[in-house]
Amino acid sequence: MEIRLDGTHYPLETLGPGRRLGIWFQGCTLACAGCMSRHTWDPAAGAPGTVCEVLALWREALAEGADGLTVSGGEPLQQAAALAELLTGAARLRDEARRHEGSAGPRTPDLLVYTGYEQEELTPERRRALSGADAVITGRFRVAEPTRLLWRGSANQRIEALTPRGAARYAPYLDRESTGRRLQLSGGDGRELRLYGVPLRGELAEMERLLKRGGVAFTERSWRP
Repeated sequence: MEIRLDGTHYPLETLGPGRRLGIWFQGCTLACAGCMSRHTWDPAAGAPGTVCEVLALWREALAEGADGLTVSGGEPLQQAAALAELLTGAARLRDEARRHEGSAGPRTPDLLVYTGYEQEELTPERRRALSGADAVITGRFRVAEPTRLLWRGSANQRIEALTPRGAARYAPYLDRESTGRRLQLSGGDGRELRLYGVPLRGELAEMERLLKRGGVAFTERSWRP
């Protein structure tokens, strides 16, 4: 099945527990004010691919000991069929890898999805698309409701466990505040810098100021119109 992505990254360490494969879907009509990823809004941008290609990356990450997979965007539920196929395939590969290793238990890699839809907006169709996930983080980003809650950009966002594995993995983090690094930097293709994570209010502007003071300026920024 075809899928349109903004990108992938491994190891991702700022959107979920442990070292994870990050997958960012392209396209979002929710357009939250203050979003740091405005470049993911246009459904025609990004790059086309297939679910099979993404699952090959997940297979490689599992072989390297990945702790989980995080799907964000963009808005993953606006490519619901592709999301459903991706999660189903990722769960199958995860379970096959664990059986091959002859072990299972609480450290089995988990599958986490970010969506801007509120919990009450998760219709049966959207729930079906999420059925392969272990947990989902729901809710619009609200710039006026800053928070230090781990992996969340605003105080309204919630972690919801969808499986026993998700409940076991995320129970310790429901009310935990961030104390470590919240952003991870990648050099991209040499022409761009990519930031992965959830910044505190004002952190991106402060980063711009510090870089400018050192003689580094951005030509484009995904968090500004």
